[in-house]
Amino acid sequence: MFGFSVPKSTPATPAEKTVTTPTKSQEPHPLDALTGGAFSAQTAGERAQRIRDWLAGNPSAEQIQQVFTEISVRDRGAAKPLREKLDELKRAKGQEVLAAEWARKASALLELPKLNMADAMAWQRDAAKAGAPLSKEPLASLKVQLADRVKGIEDLQHRVQVQREAAVLLAQRIEVLSTKPWRDAQAALEVLRSDVSHWQEQAGALAVDANWASVDPKFPTMLDASRGQLLVVWEAFQGALALTVTAAEDNNAPLPPVTVWADELRVVRGVPAEAEAKPAQNQRAPRAPVDPAQREAANKAVQDALTKVEQEVAEGHGKASAGAAAALRNALKEHNKLVDEKLSNAAQAALAAAGELEGWQRWRADQLREELLIKAEGLLKRPEGHALGGRKMQETLRTMREQWKQTDQGGVPNHALWKRFDDACNEAHKVVEAWLEKVKAESAEHKAQRLALIEEVKAWAAENTTAKDGDWKGFNRVLHQFGDRWREAGHLGEKAFAEMQPLWKEAIGLAAAPLENLQKQSVERRQAMIEEAKVLGAAPVLRIDAVKALQQRWQAEAQGVPMDRKFEQKLWDAFRKPIDDAFNRKTEEREKAASALSDRDRIVLEAAKALEAANATGDAGKIRAAMNGLDAALRGQAQAQAVVNADKADAAAQSAAQAESQAAAPAAEISEENQPAAPAESAQSASENVAQAVVAAEAPAPVEPPKPARKPVVAMRGDDRPGMKKTEPAAAGRGGKFGDRKDGPRGAPRPGDNKFEPIRSDRPSRDGRDGGGRFGDRPAFEDRGPRLGDVAFRAQREALEHAQLALKKLAAQAHGEVLTELLAAWEKRDVEQLPTVQALGHGVTPATRSAWSQSLAAAPKADDKATAEALLRLEIAAEAPTPAEHVSARRMLQLQLLTRRNDPSPAQTWAQDAAKVWASSFDAGNARRMQNVLKVLLKK
Repeated sequence: MFGFSVPKSTPATPAEKTVTTPTKSQEPHPLDALTGGAFSAQTAGERAQRIRDWLAGNPSAEQIQQVFTEISVRDRGAAKPLREKLDELKRAKGQEVLAAEWARKASALLELPKLNMADAMAWQRDAAKAGAPLSKEPLASLKVQLADRVKGIEDLQHRVQVQREAAVLLAQRIEVLSTKPWRDAQAALEVLRSDVSHWQEQAGALAVDANWASVDPKFPTMLDASRGQLLVVWEAFQGALALTVTAAEDNNAPLPPVTVWADELRVVRGVPAEAEAKPAQNQRAPRAPVDPAQREAANKAVQDALTKVEQEVAEGHGKASAGAAAALRNALKEHNKLVDEKLSNAAQAALAAAGELEGWQRWRADQLREELLIKAEGLLKRPEGHALGGRKMQETLRTMREQWKQTDQGGVPNHALWKRFDDACNEAHKVVEAWLEKVKAESAEHKAQRLALIEEVKAWAAENTTAKDGDWKGFNRVLHQFGDRWREAGHLGEKAFAEMQPLWKEAIGLAAAPLENLQKQSVERRQAMIEEAKVLGAAPVLRIDAVKALQQRWQAEAQGVPMDRKFEQKLWDAFRKPIDDAFNRKTEEREKAASALSDRDRIVLEAAKALEAANATGDAGKIRAAMNGLDAALRGQAQAQAVVNADKADAAAQSAAQAESQAAAPAAEISEENQPAAPAESAQSASENVAQAVVAAEAPAPVEPPKPARKPVVAMRGDDRPGMKKTEPAAAGRGGKFGDRKDGPRGAPRPGDNKFEPIRSDRPSRDGRDGGGRFGDRPAFEDRGPRLGDVAFRAQREALEHAQLALKKLAAQAHGEVLTELLAAWEKRDVEQLPTVQALGHGVTPATRSAWSQSLAAAPKADDKATAEALLRLEIAAEAPTPAEHVSARRMLQLQLLTRRNDPSPAQTWAQDAAKVWASSFDAGNARRMQNVLKVLLKK
C-alpha cells in the first residue's frame, strides 16, 4: 500500500533506503465471502447484483437478516432486495401458520361421522376471508375432500327423492294394472316383482352409504314412508292377484276384492254383476258454494297442466311428461277444493298414464315405431284413387325416416322393427324411382321440344327479315306466339333451363331485330313530335288546326308500329302534356277573367265571416241563423245573373240599332253613284255585316232566345217508376235508344273515336259543331248563374265546415249534460231534476218521461233480478258491451229471447226497461252501465 521514506538527514544503510512499511492494512468483511463479494464490490450496481445472485441460492432467514443489518448501513439500494425477501419470508411464515390452523379445522370436519353441510360450506368462505392459502397444500386437497363430501351428501339426498318418486310411480303402475283385465296384471307380475325388488335393493344401498348419517333427517323418514307404502300396495296386489287366479280356476272360490277382476270373473261364471250401493258414510258432503271466478281460474290452471301432460304422453316424451306430471300435481294440490270432479278424475287418469309412460318409455318408443311401420307398410296399400304421387311419396318417406331417427334418440333402438320399416320404405321408394324416371324422360322430351322451337324461330327469322305487306302488328303477334309456346313447353330442371335460356334469347333476339329497329326509328319520330307539341304548347296563341294535324300524325304512327303498351303510354303522356298545359292555361285565363271579386262574391264573403263570428260565440241559435244567411246569399246567384244578362242584352240591342242606322246612308250613296244596277240586297248585307261586327265587339256574350213553351200532351205513356208522377211523360235518356246515331251517317267519324285525342269542350268538334256538349247544341245542364270566385267559394266552404263541427260539439255537450242530470235525478230520486222532453230528444215521448218520473217518485224497489234483467235488455238494445261478470247472464237472456217470438224486442221496450232501473236503488256500477246505454239510445 502506501509507504513513507526515511528522512535524508538520518543516516541509514543502503538496504533501509529501499524498504517501505505499511501504516494501515485493508482487511476483508467477514460476510464478504458469504455473499460472494458483495461487501468488497466497488460500485452499487455490482453490490446489488451480487446480493441478488446470493439470494437466488435460498439462504436462511438468519443469514439474510445478518447481511441486511450490515449492508443497509452502507448501501440502501443493495439492501432493498434483502428487505423484500425478509418481508416475503414473514408472509410465508404467517401463511404457514394460517394453513396449519385451517387444515386442523378441515380435518376435524372430515373426521366427524355426521357432517354439517353448513359448516363444511362455510369453512372455505371463512378461510378465504382470513387469507389462508387455499391454492396450496394441504388446504387445496382438504378443500377438494370437503367439496366431495358435500357433493356426496347432496347426491345421496337427491337419490332419496328419486327413489321416492320411483316408489310413487310403481304404486301408480300397480293401481293402473288393477283397473285392467287380471290376465294383463298376471302377465306383468314378474316384471313388477323384479322392479320392486330392484327398488328395495337401491333403497337398502342408500342406507348403507357412508354419508347416510349426514343427510337431512327428513330424507330417511321420507324413504321409510315410501318403502312402507309401496310394500303395502305390492302385498295387496299380490294377494288380490293370487285370489283372482284361484277364483278363475275354482268357481266356488271367493271373488277378489278388485272390482274389475271380480266383474270379469262374474262374466266368466255367468253371474250378473251386482250393483252395490255406496255407503252413505263414503259419500262426499256437499261442497260450499264457491265463487265462479275462482272456480274458473282453478279449472283453467288445472286444465292447462292437464293438456300439457296429455300432449307429452301422446308424443311419448318420457322426461318432459315427468315434469308436466309434477306441474299437474302441484296444480291439483293448490286448487283441489275448487276443481270440478270430472276434471279431477281426468287429471288423475292423466297422471297415471304419465307414470306408466315414464316407467315404460321403451314401450312407448316401440309404439311410435310400430305406428311408423304401419304407415310405411300402408303406403302401397292405398286405393287407386288415393295413391300418393312420386313427389308426395318422396316427402312422406323422408319425413317418416326423420321421425324414426328422433324416436331412436329418445329410447333404445329396436333392430327388428327397423328392419321391417326399412324394407317397407325401400319397397315404397320404388314408386319414387319410377316417378324420377318419368320426370327424367319428360325433361328430355321438353328439352327436345324447346330445341325444335329454337330451330323453328331461327328458320322463321331467316325468311321474315321484314313484315309482309307492312303488317308489323302481325309480325309482333307471331313473336308473342313464339314466346307463349316457349313458356308452355314444359318443365325443365334449373341446370337444363340455364343451358337453354341463352340459346332461346339469341334466337328470339335475331327474329325480333327488324321490329326492334323499326321501333327505334318510331321512337325517334315520336320524340320529334313531342318536341313539336312542346313548341305548339309554348306558343302564345294555341293553333287548334296544328294540334289536330299533329295528333293525326301521332295516331298514324301508333297504328303503324306496335310497341310495348307501357312504354307507348309513357310517350303518349309526354306528348299530350304540353298540349293539355296549353288548354289548361286557356282555362285558367278564362277563370281569372271571371274570378274578379264581384258583388255576389263580396256578399258571400261577408256572410261567411258572419258565420265564423257566430262559430266563435258557441251559441247554436246564432250559428244556425248565420248558416241560413249564408245559404240565402248563395241562393241569390241565379237572380243576380238574370239581371246582369238582361242589362247586357239591352245594351247589345241598342248598339246594333245605332250601327245599322249609321251604315245605311253611305251604303245607299255608293250603290246609286257607282253601281246603279246593283240589287238592293247588297246594301242590306253590308249593313248586316257591320251590325254583326259591332255587336261582336261590344256584347261579351250572346243573348239566348227564350225557350218555347211545351205543348200539352194529349196521349202519352205515363211514367210508372216509383216516386214519379204518371201524369208526366217519362224523360228520355241522354244517350237515346240503342243503335241510334246522332253524329251523322254511318261511317262518319265521331268525337272520341281517336283514343289518343283528348276531348276538349273549348274547341270545335270534328263534324264542325260547337263543342259545348257531347250530343250537339243541347246544353248539358241548365243555367245556374255565375260561379263563385275561388276566395269566396273556399271561405263559405270552410265556414260551413266549422259551423257543422261547432254544432256537433254543442250537441255532444248538451247530450252529456242531459245524461248527467238524468243520473243525478236517479241518485237523489228528485223528479225536479229530470230533464224535459225537449232536452231528452225525439226518442223519449211525454208518456215515457211521465213513467220515468213515477219510477223516481216512488220508493226504491229491492228487486235485483228484475233490475239486472232490465240492464241486460238495455245493453242488448244499445248493442253496448256488458261487464265480464254479467256476460254469461246476457248470453242466457239472449237465448231466452230467441224462444219468445211474439214478445217485443229490447230495442222496442228500452224505455220501460229504463223505468224499471229508475225504480231500483242507485248503484254506481249500474249508473255507469246506464250511462253507456243511454248515450246510444237517446240519440236514436
